[in-house]
Amino acid sequence: MRFRSSLLSSLHVAFWLLGAQALPTSQSPFILDSDDNNRTISVQLFNELEELSRIVDISYCVGITGIQKPFLCASRCQEFPDFELVTTWNTGPLLSDSCGYIVLSHPPSPPRIIIAFRGTYSIANTIVDLSTVPQEYVPYPGDEDESGDSTSSSTISETLLKPLRGSKRSVHTDESKCTNCTVHSGFLISWRHTRPHILPHIKNLMVKYPDYQLILVGHSLGGAVAALASLDFQARGWEPQVTTFGEPRVGNKALMKYFDTKFRLGEVEGAKSSYRRVTHVDDPIPLLPLKEWGYRMHAGEVYISKAALSPSVADLQHCEGDEDTSCIAGAEAAASEARFDAQALKEMASNWWSEEGGMWAIPARFRLWQLFFAHRDYFWRLGLCLPGGDPRDWYRKYPHPETDEL
Repeated sequence: MRFRSSLLSSLHVAFWLLGAQALPTSQSPFILDSDDNNRTISVQLFNELEELSRIVDISYCVGITGIQKPFLCASRCQEFPDFELVTTWNTGPLLSDSCGYIVLSHPPSPPRIIIAFRGTYSIANTIVDLSTVPQEYVPYPGDEDESGDSTSSSTISETLLKPLRGSKRSVHTDESKCTNCTVHSGFLISWRHTRPHILPHIKNLMVKYPDYQLILVGHSLGGAVAALASLDFQARGWEPQVTTFGEPRVGNKALMKYFDTKFRLGEVEGAKSSYRRVTHVDDPIPLLPLKEWGYRMHAGEVYISKAALSPSVADLQHCEGDEDTSCIAGAEAAASEARFDAQALKEMASNWWSEEGGMWAIPARFRLWQLFFAHRDYFWRLGLCLPGGDPRDWYRKYPHPETDEL
């Protein structure tokens, strides 16, 4: 198990880094008119999502080169001159690691309190090794330990396996209960590790800047942590706006219905939704953990149908319900064929160097590294803490199309 996990991590990091060689020469998202229908996203939403993809891309500097005040980093920080760094966090190198930063966006930019949750280079290991141990989900305030922090590294295994105290459930109203809800244990631990690092800051900022909108954005594992954070914040009455890119499935069908209810997903028009779960064609992570293991998606999906960078407005669409077959859920059959499970990963890890053709001779359905590239391609190729995020053209400025050019 240890050898497999180590090898998978090495492969995943190698594929992640080698992906830089496959970047397009020009990566600028462009705007095209699209047919007017109830699935079409607006230019305004397109621009919001594109900006948020760059904001979450900066989070990959945490734990590498870092982010310094006022808002300086080796990546895209210079593109946001109105940002003021509040803090960064890094909970450590374990499978339940969590990294990110909190920033204030001051006028003339939209006034916001932004929490950016970084993804991880070990997302495959996290899903493969922890998915089979779901845990009961108890909403805030019933999930808080009496000590104020149940997430110290010395109690990871206890937190993973022990049931939550019955006495804490007594504070729940019928409206706040999540009946028969279960959650991915690793994602829940990641959120519990993160919570004490950010809650004191958010509470202070909400008081100091009452007119600033609370924004959560996450990619990959960071999307899962942002999802669980959003339920916590919603229960506190903070009403965050949430955007995730490549968010994996975080829980069972009951928990997904709870998401839909709390954020009124399906009731509110897509463009006005407070939760946008952005997925990308060929990205396997939103299809993981597997449905066979009891995991499901929630609503609020915005689907990027174009495989290559860069997308246009016409390449994005609103999706209906929890699992719209016109969106990423339509790839479920292909996902089954590709065998996005532990056995497929194990076979890839054990056979990729085979002399019988080697890596390039493996059947296409096993070329998971191509799909992990897709997991990073959300408007830009995410996950590289480099100037402009584009190693082929470090000093290129991002062009902002004028509205009257559309």
